[in-house]
Amino acid sequence: MKYLFYLTTTILILSCSSESKNKKENSSSHVSTHTTNNDHAQDGVRMITVNTPSGEFKVYTKKMGNNPSKKVLLLHGGPGATHEYLTIFDSCFPEKGIEYYYYDQLGSANSDQPNDTSLWNIDRFVEEVEQVRIALGLNKGNFYLYGQSWGGILAIEYALKYQLNLKGLIISNMMSSCPEYTKYVNETLGPQLPEGVFEEIKDLESKEDFENPRYFNLLLEHYYTAHVLRIPLDKWPNAINNDFDNTNNEIYVLMLGQSEFGIVGDAKLENWDRSKDISKISVPTLAIGGTFDTMDPKHMEWMASQFQVGKYLHCPNGSHLAMWDDSKIYFKGLIDFINRVDDGKVE
Repeated sequence: MKYLFYLTTTILILSCSSESKNKKENSSSHVSTHTTNNDHAQDGVRMITVNTPSGEFKVYTKKMGNNPSKKVLLLHGGPGATHEYLTIFDSCFPEKGIEYYYYDQLGSANSDQPNDTSLWNIDRFVEEVEQVRIALGLNKGNFYLYGQSWGGILAIEYALKYQLNLKGLIISNMMSSCPEYTKYVNETLGPQLPEGVFEEIKDLESKEDFENPRYFNLLLEHYYTAHVLRIPLDKWPNAINNDFDNTNNEIYVLMLGQSEFGIVGDAKLENWDRSKDISKISVPTLAIGGTFDTMDPKHMEWMASQFQVGKYLHCPNGSHLAMWDDSKIYFKGLIDFINRVDDGKVE
């Protein structure tokens, strides 16, 4: 969850990613190259107009496949990341006949990128998702909402307000409490690092020395390939590298802060906690976690027991991006859940 800011810089240093496709410099509103004069474009791409307290903007969506009863809207992580790292869904969903939608949230990649910090808050993002749902014609009879990492926070919040619109809900690699996440990475994952590493990382963080190359190197060598994506860094897929390269760090840091180990300081999500509220969610819900995740897999399993109709999918070899490093189990469990909900067999 808290790795995009550092990996964006690090991947550029290592030349593992392509040129950034969209710069955010001195622009009040970036408009995607996909924008058209209407809300429709070729190849399933549609730029949807969303209304905000600061005016109207366009967000990018792309429809994949066609199924009248199984339509999945994918909420990417970040905040400020892109749909690119989720394109691994192309390897599994089409052959199973599942319709799904890529979607860059406002401020991300192919969507408009207004220079207005008042827009970066949970409530506004929830209303954006609802406007996207309406524009795409998704409803109780077909609408599955998938959220990964920050997308999981957004999906939980959406369900707490608009669950009557949902057929199914998937929360992937996200806990229901940011304070509990901060506790987990500091009390469990940090101390598991080699002797002296965690102490040095925390010392650099206490000095706010986040741009120190030593900080990056410690995280790369000891944390990222252990808990973010369990693949050697030089073999990370282009979809991952491009996503990191195109992340809007302004939104990311504003809402999550810069520390790798938890959400602290004045980050907007520091105190986000819905642990006592998720029991209000009655729609069939799947929680997904991995053994090596940056999120606590025991907490995510507990979450499944709190939803009124909940199920837990554990990825034994998975990290925070378990869809990549434990793909077979991840997608089998996810697709089985969607099919069972569609067949009315989830209780």
